[in-house]
Amino acid sequence: MGRRGWGTSMGELGLTWVAAVAVALVAVVVGVAVYWIGYRAGSGRASAKMEAGFRDRQRRSRLTLGGRFAEQLSPFFEEFRYDPTEARFLGSPIDFVVFPGLATGEPREIVFVEVKRGRARLDRGQRRLRDLVNAAGVEGIRFETLRVMEPDRLDDDADGQ
Repeated sequence: MGRRGWGTSMGELGLTWVAAVAVALVAVVVGVAVYWIGYRAGSGRASAKMEAGFRDRQRRSRLTLGGRFAEQLSPFFEEFRYDPTEARFLGSPIDFVVFPGLATGEPREIVFVEVKRGRARLDRGQRRLRDLVNAAGVEGIRFETLRVMEPDRLDDDADGQ
């Protein structure tokens, strides 16, 4: 009897719950439909963006690996003016420290060599090191940036010979 004091009968209460559940189900169905339509319509664009991003990351990774490879082989390039046996590879922050004359037992100077491929520039730390070496003004110690040919130019030159 206490339930009837709320002003609703059991039939009205049951009907209210049925209506609430029906509204919730309709909302879920509409939400799923809207999501599915949006997913289908946008999936082509999302896939294209993801693939373009993947290709860009892959291209940059290849360039970075190619640059590192060129750095390590640079003592054997024509542009490298020093005896390869006198060069010591560091890799970071500077690629090489070269001791000209070391092979003959009479080192004459110390040269910090940074190898750059194409249009690559010194990063902030490398510029700072270059400026420190140049500002020190110590005779026999200097900084040099070595430019090596890009791979496509190497291929062109090889085809031309």
